[in-house]
Amino acid sequence: MLNIWPISKVYAVRCAGLGVAAGFLLLGGCATVKPLPPPAAAPASVPLAWDARVAMLQQASDWGLSGRTAVAVGTQGWQASLNWRQHGATTEARLAGPLGVGATVLRLNDAGLSVNGGPASGAADAVAQLQQRLGFDLPLRTLRYWLLGVPDPSAPFDLVRNDQDRAQTLTQDGWMMTYDHYVATDGDWLPGHLVLNRGDVRVRIVVDHWDLPR
Repeated sequence: MLNIWPISKVYAVRCAGLGVAAGFLLLGGCATVKPLPPPAAAPASVPLAWDARVAMLQQASDWGLSGRTAVAVGTQGWQASLNWRQHGATTEARLAGPLGVGATVLRLNDAGLSVNGGPASGAADAVAQLQQRLGFDLPLRTLRYWLLGVPDPSAPFDLVRNDQDRAQTLTQDGWMMTYDHYVATDGDWLPGHLVLNRGDVRVRIVVDHWDLPR
């Protein structure tokens, strides 16, 4: 498990009697995540249509975000701050407890996955490292697209759009993403809150700040 907020200590999310069906009651009753901000004012310009937005965001090669994440794996879980930077094919994700305590830095590029500056490892080793650190294998290669509210172009998917022509639910590679809050960002809208589900794993991500995709 990620060692920034150990399961056995104060930031553990362990609620006796609650099962997987209780979902994020773990996060509401036993751990705190700040409430979502009120809806932002509409952008001054008209957002692009879905097809144009998807193509633009899938090709975005330089962007970042900062926010928070809360993870539940069965009846256990943890919370951390999240900082994500995307530079071309290189992904860097930093997870940390309060004041940066116990930070874990994941860096993924063509050479493989590096954890906390260590040597890059291949696919099988990368999955094992993520399982050990996080409690599940976080899909870093595809998460770069899901965070932007679009599917990974390299794999089949199912998508439901909302009334504003943005992703509402996205299913891909065995994961289901639910987008229930968007924020106005320089003439467009980007996800402000999303939940990823697969089996007994649920990952909640709240975005506090976007560095615009380019």
